[in-house]
Amino acid sequence: MTDTPEREPRSKPNVYFIDDSATMREVVKIAFRRENFNVVTCADMASAVSQFDETAPDAVISDVIMPDKDGYQLCQYVKQHPLFGGTPVFLMSGVVNKEVAERAHEVKADELIRKPFHPQDLVARVKKLLDHSEPQKTPAQNNAGQPNPLTQLFELAANLSPQVPPAPRPAPLASHSMPRAGQTAAPPAAMNQAPAGSSQELSKLRAEIRRLESLIKKLQSDLASEREYSAALESQVRTLSTAE
Repeated sequence: MTDTPEREPRSKPNVYFIDDSATMREVVKIAFRRENFNVVTCADMASAVSQFDETAPDAVISDVIMPDKDGYQLCQYVKQHPLFGGTPVFLMSGVVNKEVAERAHEVKADELIRKPFHPQDLVARVKKLLDHSEPQKTPAQNNAGQPNPLTQLFELAANLSPQVPPAPRPAPLASHSMPRAGQTAAPPAAMNQAPAGSSQELSKLRAEIRRLESLIKKLQSDLASEREYSAALESQVRTLSTAE
């Protein structure tokens, strides 16, 4: 599934934007066209790469999560391509943590962008990278002796993942011999007093519950922000479409 690109002069940089959200494709298309870019928007990897030979990419922007091939696979394809290996690739993700950053590093992505973002910020980042980019090189030349521009982000992301302490092991139950006939069973000591260390374990459990509650609140807040952002994008599409 591909939005048909308009035929424009090759003097304009060709920017591929791959995202399965039709709203995102429309917003980004408008934003880049206003900055004199030729935009090719696609809903999946297959639709994008099928056009590379006809419309060579100057920059590729792809969402990480897509229904068919993901953004990592698309980035790896571009970086290993004999003709387009030096093309800058921007990956987008709603979650940027250690795992996402390390995976982006493995496929040699040039930038990792957290969603949601403002379309004009994305345009500015692409323009900055293209303005400072050298003539296209092979992947080996492009990475020889130079640090990946995402290195600092990966080091920062390594500290983002919360360390979950291991769940405390329950104290073993004390075994008691059965009373003989005529004897009254004496209550076990464990029933008369708390086992050693139980208060510390209880404190750890309470702390873990508080931490999980805090994470749940943050996720709920992020979800609300995502909904507001989607609503704002739809409003912006309507406004920009009317202006054109």
